[in-house]
Amino acid sequence: MTDADSVWAPGSFLSLISAEERGQLLALGTTRPLPAGRQMLVEGRVDAFVEVIRQGHVKVTTSVRGMPQLLAIRLPGDLVGELAAVTGGGRSATVTAGGEVVSTVIQGPDFTDFLSRNPHVAAQVTATVGRRLRWANERRSGFATFPVHVRLARVLSEIAASCGEAVGDGLLIGVELSQFELATLVGAREDTVQRGLRALRHRNLLRTGYKRIVVTDEPGLRALADEAARP
Repeated sequence: MTDADSVWAPGSFLSLISAEERGQLLALGTTRPLPAGRQMLVEGRVDAFVEVIRQGHVKVTTSVRGMPQLLAIRLPGDLVGELAAVTGGGRSATVTAGGEVVSTVIQGPDFTDFLSRNPHVAAQVTATVGRRLRWANERRSGFATFPVHVRLARVLSEIAASCGEAVGDGLLIGVELSQFELATLVGAREDTVQRGLRALRHRNLLRTGYKRIVVTDEPGLRALADEAARP
């Protein structure tokens, strides 16, 4: 698999470094296909390799009272596992292939040595971590500030912008999401999420099926999310 074969998600780590930097970094690792459901990183496990998502998507979860809670979705071009590689210690979350995935695994010492020799790449890793922390903080503040249909609008507009696939009447979100997973993403109960989705459907912003969401009015969904975010 070559760099030219891949399409990186907008704003992903690999999209922010040069083709030469990408080639040198990916050459340090081993690229392999992974089946849906394969756990790539396991919460609490002590290891130090990094995974670079080349194709497909993965789900980042943490266990709360024995139940997996969805924290984030990572797309082509994203890094996972970089914190443990840089800081040591156990994994803070589990990462699971959400479908067929192609990933490059790079051992921690090789990754950190590469960063020490490539300050621009190291800066992009730091920026990536910073954006994720900011997103997590904004999401937590939104739990207390906004009604559930607005939280859903914010999350779904972000996902659609990253992995939306054009279909006849809008953008199909290219990640299967159950109502339970949506509930954990926006910090609500499943029945509340059902009402929130119903409100968005009533506004003709999206339509839903089993683990399938089509954003039928992307500007409208984004406007709802942006309006709520204004002070």
